[in-house]
Amino acid sequence: MKKLIALLLALVMVLGLVACGAKTENPQGSEAPHASQGAETPAEEKTIAVVAKGETHAFWQAVKAGAVDAGKKAGYNVTFRGPTAESEEYVGSQREMVQAALNNKTTKAIVLATIGLGFADELTAAYDKGIPVVEFDSGLYSGGADITEGKDPTIGSVATDNKAAAAVVAENFYAYLKAQKVLANGYKIGIIQHDSTSTGIDRAGGFKEKIEALAKADSITLDINVQVKANNAGEYKLGLTALKEWGAQSIFMTNEGVVNEVFPEISDNAATYKEILFCGFDAGTNQYDWMKDAGAKYALLVGSVAQDSYNIGYKSVELAIAKLEGKEVSDVGIAGVWYNKDNIDEQKDKNIFYMG
Repeated sequence: MKKLIALLLALVMVLGLVACGAKTENPQGSEAPHASQGAETPAEEKTIAVVAKGETHAFWQAVKAGAVDAGKKAGYNVTFRGPTAESEEYVGSQREMVQAALNNKTTKAIVLATIGLGFADELTAAYDKGIPVVEFDSGLYSGGADITEGKDPTIGSVATDNKAAAAVVAENFYAYLKAQKVLANGYKIGIIQHDSTSTGIDRAGGFKEKIEALAKADSITLDINVQVKANNAGEYKLGLTALKEWGAQSIFMTNEGVVNEVFPEISDNAATYKEILFCGFDAGTNQYDWMKDAGAKYALLVGSVAQDSYNIGYKSVELAIAKLEGKEVSDVGIAGVWYNKDNIDEQKDKNIFYMG
């Protein structure tokens, strides 16, 4: 009996060794790779956390699409979060999103567009953890004022070059005015500037500087009136009324919010504004409907420039990954894309023009 038990124990030990050997061998018969031998980390273990100013608006959805695509291309998981609205009252909720990204052990980099101040602790934590931060969009925590001295984790920014994009509007709009032979000394152009932030200033200034330079080259002096308005209900309509009374022959609207308030007004009072030519910035359903006005019921919206939201997302994640891979990085300025009734559908198909 003792001999039988000893034999059974020996057999169990042999079978156990065979089983262990089977687990360490892959189907091809070579030794299975280990992390120390250079095996790639799964995408779900390499995360780029994108925290935007919003999440539901069509602009942010296009940004998200670009960010996710850039991550997929390089084998990274991309998470995308944003507050309910682009308002400073949601700064607390956005901070929580950044904190969650910092606490996620798979987060390798953060792409961040803040809606206000109050991120010093999170940015310091990112620096201490060695997590690079890419600034994107515009209005990023007041140009670094929210960063603890010596603890700056930011490695670069990706945003629309607002001044250059507005110059694209001016160049195309001026070409249209010139082709229509309506230009003359004293031609009146109004600008409705959507706020007094750097974004509003750059868009109004970029348009004004470029169109004045083009006119000067043709020995024409323009008369330009800039209406600076706050983002309050009815303000942009007041700017439109003021420019109409001033005698504006053309008007540049510096963002989607201005368009969304101006369009209903010119729709309801078509005869009043019929002779004014318009151009704009950004995208959205109102610009689409206005521009595609087949019956020419309203004043003409000649064209606008759209922010390339898809590429803003794509280039932001791409910049973060480049830093993680030890490559040289620098700020990226995204050019705006001019569109009019002839190519608006094409730009929509490319995710450059968005509805909403």
